[in-house]
Amino acid sequence: MNNNSSNIETMNVALIQQFQRYLQSERHYSPHTVRNYLFELSRIQRLLEHATPWQQLSTEQLQAVLSRLHRKGLSARSIALTLSAMKQFYRFLQREELVINDPSVTLTAPKQAKPLPKNLDADSIHHLMEIDTDSAIAVRDKAIMELFYSSGIRLAELSALDQSSFDDDLTQVRVLGKGNKTRIVPVGKMAREAISHWLRLRNNINCEDNALFVTHQGRRLAHRSIQARINKWGQQQGVSAKVHPHKLRHSFATHMLESSADLRAVQELLGHANLSTTQVYTSLDFQHLAKVYDGAHPRAKRTKEK
Repeated sequence: MNNNSSNIETMNVALIQQFQRYLQSERHYSPHTVRNYLFELSRIQRLLEHATPWQQLSTEQLQAVLSRLHRKGLSARSIALTLSAMKQFYRFLQREELVINDPSVTLTAPKQAKPLPKNLDADSIHHLMEIDTDSAIAVRDKAIMELFYSSGIRLAELSALDQSSFDDDLTQVRVLGKGNKTRIVPVGKMAREAISHWLRLRNNINCEDNALFVTHQGRRLAHRSIQARINKWGQQQGVSAKVHPHKLRHSFATHMLESSADLRAVQELLGHANLSTTQVYTSLDFQHLAKVYDGAHPRAKRTKEK
């Protein structure tokens, strides 16, 4: 390393040390965040092709660093952290009037893949529902779980249901969804039977209002209580994954798509405003859809060997 490169490196390190003091004393960032930012800035320096003062780096040079990290196999999340450290550092240099233009301002992090929703397979759902309905609470909880899986409604939607939300034969339920939008959702046979059983017992409880699902004191069942009860049954039934209302909703959506492949219909049932929200479920059942394609498409079928 020649003297010029050594001097540049010394100046760059000094700026990073000033940045460290700024994060600690003025921004009061956690030690963990400070360490992460300092590590990322040091890594950027190592990946530069030539020793260059921070104040003279171009957007193209910084983009080249991010590209090298991508080629090294770093995840989108890791690269996003590198970019965050870079942007924070240049904001600091601007604050100190050490740079006029921020070369990082137009840089963007690669899109991070959204984690796919988790769902229970049909066997796990069947096992979860096979609970002993030897008490009114168990009957109520079974009706709750059956309705979640049968209709794919949200936790808040289920908690807000009244007895009058259903038609006379319980085949449909009127749900008030996000944005105060009402939709009609079908109710399956198993859910209808479970709800009917619960209603016969609910009539013996002195209830405060017309709420469908109530405590034994007659009060509308709260969100947290519903979550806790479903998790309790999941544990008791030996379901390996943690069970919660959203997982039953995910399972409903996934199994509907596997059987019908009708994305628009599932969108309506779930109450999604945008189809793109529903499309996340298409990633879950790709293997199933691929098998259907291989078995159905004329140009996908293999000819038998003679």
